[in-house]
Amino acid sequence: MDSSGGTNPSSPSSLDSPGDQARFRQVLGNFPTSVVAITTTMPDGRPETMIVGSFTSVSLEPPLVAFLADRSSRTFPKIREAGRYCVNALASDQEILCRSMATRGADRFDGIPWQPSPLGNPVLDGVVAWVDCELEKVVEIGDHHLAVGRVRALRAESAKTPLLFFRGGYGDYFSSASLVLDRLVGW
Repeated sequence: MDSSGGTNPSSPSSLDSPGDQARFRQVLGNFPTSVVAITTTMPDGRPETMIVGSFTSVSLEPPLVAFLADRSSRTFPKIREAGRYCVNALASDQEILCRSMATRGADRFDGIPWQPSPLGNPVLDGVVAWVDCELEKVVEIGDHHLAVGRVRALRAESAKTPLLFFRGGYGDYFSSASLVLDRLVGW
């Protein structure tokens, strides 16, 4: 509380009162995340996808990555059943693709060009990079599943900047002198 008895929005608060979920989302929205499409194919060859903003590397030895899937997801059980998936790092110019792939009930691959990964998962055209995985472990955490994958193949596809999610919106907010330096010295 501030000196007037009200809550100061810039002061720290606990998460024990009603309305905490909205505050939690508002504050954590200040942490930018990359946007990825998790893709797989079903036994009948039909591609499936889900959009997530929670992809991360986990381990170098063995090579592991992870993402979080909401427990209410209708697509995650299909990915789990397939036992393999490809993480497609969407490029900053793929917001429309992202939004169409996030739409429930639609044919998310209608008119979307892709190639099969070494494991047979869709690699979307125009992505920044992709990582092909076998599902290693699923852990239930809160209202999400943590899906850990063993990396089997990966590739950086383009020098485009990634699509980011920040403060409730999509964009290309990444601007860094280190990117310019990297291109100049060839790192």
